Amino acid sequence: MNVVYTVTLALLGAAALMTTARLVRGPTVFDRIMAVDVLSVLLVSGVAVHAAVWGEPAHGTILVVIALLGFVGSVTAARLAAQREGSA
Repeated sequence: MNVVYTVTLALLGAAALMTTARLVRGPTVFDRIMAVDVLSVLLVSGVAVHAAVWGEPAHGTILVVIALLGFVGSVTAARLAAQREGSA
């Protein structure tokens, strides 16, 4: 089980690095918004893997909070960017 845990976290870490590169490079604000959304999903996935391997049911609340914050943040940023692009 430790091998699966390690490989899963390594793959999530690699995905986070590639997503961070997209966040830095852009080129548009919508690419950056999508990258932040993907990073929040990767964070939720990492916490879920940790909770599953170590049997921590209390992490369920943390998962819900992170997912909701990621969703609300992405929707808010996308709406703001769409408003700014429409008025320009």
